[in-house]
Amino acid sequence: MSMIADFYGGKSILITGATGFLGKVLMEKLFRTSPDLRVIYILVRPKAGQTLQQRVFQILNSKLFEKVKEVCPNVHEKIRAISADLNQNDFAISKEDMQELLSYTNIIFHCAATVRFDDHLRHAVQLNVTATQQLLLMASQMPNLEAFIHISTAFSNCNLKHIDEVIYPCPVEPKKIIDSMEWLDDAIIDEITPKLIGDRPNTYTYTKALGEMVVQQESGKLNIAIIRPSIVGATWQEPFPGWVDNINGPTGLIVAAGKGFLRSIRATPMAVADLIPADIVVNLTLAVGWYTAVHRPKSTLIYHCTSGNLNPCNWGKMGIQVLATFEKIPLERAFRRPKAEFTTNNVTTQYWNAVSHRAPAIIYDFYLRLTGRKPRMTKLMNRLLRTLSMLEYFINRSWEWSTYNTEMLMSKLSPEDQRVFNFDVRQLNWLEYIENYVLGVKKYLLKEDMAGIPEAKQHLRRLRNIHYLFNTALFLIAWRLLIARSQVARNVWFFIVSFCYKFLSYFRASSTLKV
Repeated sequence: MSMIADFYGGKSILITGATGFLGKVLMEKLFRTSPDLRVIYILVRPKAGQTLQQRVFQILNSKLFEKVKEVCPNVHEKIRAISADLNQNDFAISKEDMQELLSYTNIIFHCAATVRFDDHLRHAVQLNVTATQQLLLMASQMPNLEAFIHISTAFSNCNLKHIDEVIYPCPVEPKKIIDSMEWLDDAIIDEITPKLIGDRPNTYTYTKALGEMVVQQESGKLNIAIIRPSIVGATWQEPFPGWVDNINGPTGLIVAAGKGFLRSIRATPMAVADLIPADIVVNLTLAVGWYTAVHRPKSTLIYHCTSGNLNPCNWGKMGIQVLATFEKIPLERAFRRPKAEFTTNNVTTQYWNAVSHRAPAIIYDFYLRLTGRKPRMTKLMNRLLRTLSMLEYFINRSWEWSTYNTEMLMSKLSPEDQRVFNFDVRQLNWLEYIENYVLGVKKYLLKEDMAGIPEAKQHLRRLRNIHYLFNTALFLIAWRLLIARSQVARNVWFFIVSFCYKFLSYFRASSTLKV
């Protein structure tokens, strides 16, 4: 019997960010392992032309919840969607809904956040800091609340090399930042943003660090825990391997490489790719919720959900595994064949890398215009290059996260709970996981027909030949221009031609003598 699954039975659970990738996997696991839970409240932002019930139906109608419907046929009755907007005061929740939340909620999983690296500081503060503060205020008014679990990120303190399971202070207090966002105009915020984030790479990591400080400062008497996952990827095992429904993080790179838009990245091959499957994060989250509510630790515990310390896989190895998988499971409509290529960060290389990515896109858009279709490749390529520039910080560095609390929690679980809520990343086989990841991207995200794999392979071979021809032509044109302008290049060219001529002459003479 699973103590964790039994704990959530009969509970009323509030999940923020339930319509996001991690929130959906969390809901699915709760319903599948604890079908007798009372209700899951989800905060849903109103959407034009779609009711809350339609949003819920859309979530439950996905492949992800197929197993849930078998063990919990009345699952639609156990989801209570509440209209809310985290950008508004009190989340714009009605008085009736607010009263219900305050009266019945037992567990809060705060997953909502903006994960855009280039988000404006005002918006990032609102969602990652102010919303956390308001949710804590709500939680303090819930008489039946047993645990508040805050999902942060392992990169909240990425300005450090070694990161312990503690909350690191930011130079400026969160309350001052929140207050200043209310009266400063956008121009001034843009000007002070680099000074505020300091040696962090973006507003996302900075505001997540501020959010942790808010949790620490305003926790009061609440039972709180913080979970810091690294780069969240497709599911490993549950409810089935490879499920993913967005193009964030590594998924976007897989799609771009598989479609042929991405041929190389500026990365450090030996840097650790600290990827963590979504179901491992969810299993740890539910175990932490149980432990925090039942054992009531005296202080706020922080749990790192990372793979690099226990089961490392570097970017070079991961890239090779992804490309090897493409040979067996190619994505359809690829633009050109990707290859494993890691480049340095000098200015010349960056310029050539951008040109080599954009040139085929421009040519293809020209072809689309000639055929009367709307050009789109240049826009897609610009977006991809912008995304890559934001990811470069993370794919060129490695971090060390201590995992004492995570290992302590694992030791507290019964053998049954260790099986049902498995978050031991040491058991993960990276080769198998990456193959399932690519397969999941093709099947669940892109919704491509698996029967089309042989045709896709043939298409990739044609595109590879076209790409080699394009590169050869580009090289010959560049070399011809260089010869026309440089005496050194002409001398080198004449030396090569002369050497080849002499070698062929010698080869012919040797053949004649043998005869």
